[in-house]
Amino acid sequence: MEALVSQFTFLSEQSLQDKAFDPSTIEDLMKLFEIESYKAWAAAELEQETELEETEHAMQEAEEHLDSVMESAMDEFTRFEQEMERISRDEVQSLVETGERARKMGNFMEKTAAIASNKYMEAALNSATSSFKSAWKGISSGKVHPSS
Repeated sequence: MEALVSQFTFLSEQSLQDKAFDPSTIEDLMKLFEIESYKAWAAAELEQETELEETEHAMQEAEEHLDSVMESAMDEFTRFEQEMERISRDEVQSLVETGERARKMGNFMEKTAAIASNKYMEAALNSATSSFKSAWKGISSGKVHPSS
């Protein structure tokens, strides 16, 4: 483009000095300016297209990376959630088992207390029966102990 400007300056000076100067020479130079402008415009447009494609490619890579990171985060969250559910189930199961053992122990203690109570009642009844028999024998044999 600088060469064309230099040529235009040269031809302009020549047209001022030479009366036989052909104006079509400048017209030819103007057509070269137009062609050069179109080339520059096309080059700029091509550069813009290239930059656009590069930007779109970079955006696509960024979206893919974001998707990957989000997927990893969701996988990690899902694993965490499953682990928490497993721990909760284990704790509930442990509490249910502890409750069941406590219920069985309570039932056993109830049965043991009932058996002990029955044995105590039997012993008391046997003791009372024995005392009555002894007292009856004493009355039957005529031996009465004076009570003051």
